[in-house]
Amino acid sequence: MAELADIPLKRIDGSEDRLANHAGKVLLVVNVASKCGLTPQYEGLEKLYRQYRDRGFEVLGFPANDFGAQEPGTHEEIAEFCSVNYSVSFPLFAKADVTGPDKQPLYAALTSAAPEKKGEAESFREKLRGYGMTPTEDPEVLWNFEKFIIGRDGRVAARFAPATTPDDPELVGALEAELAK
Repeated sequence: MAELADIPLKRIDGSEDRLANHAGKVLLVVNVASKCGLTPQYEGLEKLYRQYRDRGFEVLGFPANDFGAQEPGTHEEIAEFCSVNYSVSFPLFAKADVTGPDKQPLYAALTSAAPEKKGEAESFREKLRGYGMTPTEDPEVLWNFEKFIIGRDGRVAARFAPATTPDDPELVGALEAELAK
């Protein structure tokens, strides 16, 4: 899917990037946040990255402040937080919206390509409602740590709800299936 590969991206250090620069790899694209109840997933994402990177796998982290203002930091603060607390070595990108009218083009393309997610999305929505929040509806990103697997062919292969952990058997199975291609 050339359009996905050609969307301009900016790394957290300000350098330019595109998914085309990661062509031929299996990618796990995740919107991340430093002050979220799901933030400990950084540990599992780094573990997954280290486990599979030699087979052509990358995790791409996209900080977003869309949900509960849980990513308030500057790019420098986010990078330091990830390094110090979780030894993150996978690529991080510039903070940008992943939902709503101002969402970055990558997330517009991802949610269009995979409008529904696997995992416990509805129960997660109910939890948010229980906290007095109004959750988004598909195809929008539900919360921090939603995950998209992009296959070596550049197409979205799977999408997982935020509470789906990086070691979830269904996610790992989908990842390994793409790596085997």
